[in-house]
Amino acid sequence: MNAPALKVSELTKEFGGLRAIDGISFEVGQGEFVGLIGPNGCGKTTTFNCISGLLPTSSGQVQVLGYNATGLRPDQIQNLGLTRTFQHTWLWREMTVIENLLVPPRRQFSPNLLLALLRPNSRKMEAQRLSDAYSVLEVLEISHVANQLASELSGGQSKLVDIGRALMSSPDFLLLDEPVAGVAGPLAERIFQNLRSLTASRGIGMLVIEHNMDFILRNDVDRIIVMDAGRILMEGTPDEIRKSSAVVEAYLGSPEQNSQ
Repeated sequence: MNAPALKVSELTKEFGGLRAIDGISFEVGQGEFVGLIGPNGCGKTTTFNCISGLLPTSSGQVQVLGYNATGLRPDQIQNLGLTRTFQHTWLWREMTVIENLLVPPRRQFSPNLLLALLRPNSRKMEAQRLSDAYSVLEVLEISHVANQLASELSGGQSKLVDIGRALMSSPDFLLLDEPVAGVAGPLAERIFQNLRSLTASRGIGMLVIEHNMDFILRNDVDRIIVMDAGRILMEGTPDEIRKSSAVVEAYLGSPEQNSQ
């Protein structure tokens, strides 16, 4: 059996006396499409922040693509092949959409500017990156905004450009934090199907935070991990999650709570 693309072991994160993540463990395989769900405040984004190096862990270990990523900086983790998006997008607003996509590709700049300019393949590589950027926009169905400023985009379009930037870094693993929040229903469904196809065609592993349980259950993920109060409540297929009374209770509250 191949090593998992992402392995989280006994991960704990404390903020003073508050334990936001309480010893969680899970794995995601390469080419696997996994949802991470749970009520607001259950620790989903904090988990992403610890995995991607934005927050130091209090204890536990994170392995990314076979490497121990615990304690590494975000840029070091990205160089291992893991890229993430955020719940709130931070595009370069005074740059066009296509310019936003041309910045993230890994290892495209030389520390020596003169050597970078004199590289014999630099023009060919630049043309390839531009072609890749337009291909990504086509996959995300936003080719028509390629030359618009990021400041002119709607909230949903900004989310799509953010996903595009993540794909442009040639990731081996993606963490996507609510990638279709603010995107209209039919387009959100198509985006999830496109992400699903990327796991098959490129072998990219994906862990996707989604707050809407009904939406994630409809969209062909391989497995779902459910968090509640900083812990893993359950892991299983969409059908198993759908039938779980514990999951329904975590989202909606118990009948006793609702009657009070």
